Amino acid sequence: MCDGTYAPAFRGVRSEQGVAAVGNPERGENRPAPKANGGKAIVVERMTHEAIPEICGLYKRVWDHFPDLPTELVKAWEPTPLEFTSWMEGVTYFSARVDGKMIGAIGCEMEDGACRLLQLAVDPEGRRQGVGTALVHQALEWARKSKSHSVWADSLERFAGAAELFKKLGFTESGVLHRHHWGEDVRLFEKLL
Repeated sequence: MCDGTYAPAFRGVRSEQGVAAVGNPERGENRPAPKANGGKAIVVERMTHEAIPEICGLYKRVWDHFPDLPTELVKAWEPTPLEFTSWMEGVTYFSARVDGKMIGAIGCEMEDGACRLLQLAVDPEGRRQGVGTALVHQALEWARKSKSHSVWADSLERFAGAAELFKKLGFTESGVLHRHHWGEDVRLFEKLL
């Protein structure tokens, strides 16, 4: 996920902010532009403040889909627009859209030369359609452009799909924090760049 137009070596989906990278031929990557079910393009772009109400709605749809999550956790992960505005300080967010509707989001935070992925969420209707993959690919490209030496991600133990996604994209599981978030186990993943 990038804040500007990519070099011509990248092929991807056009967005208002440039091109969402889906492959770099110089590194042997040459993936087709991501498509959702029905063959519609997934557009990944850098978020602006205008999209805050949409992303708050997205997080609500996502976490309401998991009624057995601890109440305190859901409250912390469903920000109000004002809370999300403060989340954006020091964090670059990207959204994924199909037909103009926001169906996924991810945040990227730099610290000590490493990039940490935050608040990855995909609308229940958009799961298993390449949305998470497109978001993480864009986050990895943003981290490379930001000269990050590694990318970190974490996921609740119960979210097996997220663990599969990170492993599929070359992350290595590097640990487990037991009962870390409101009594939930958290798996840690790292990818060296």
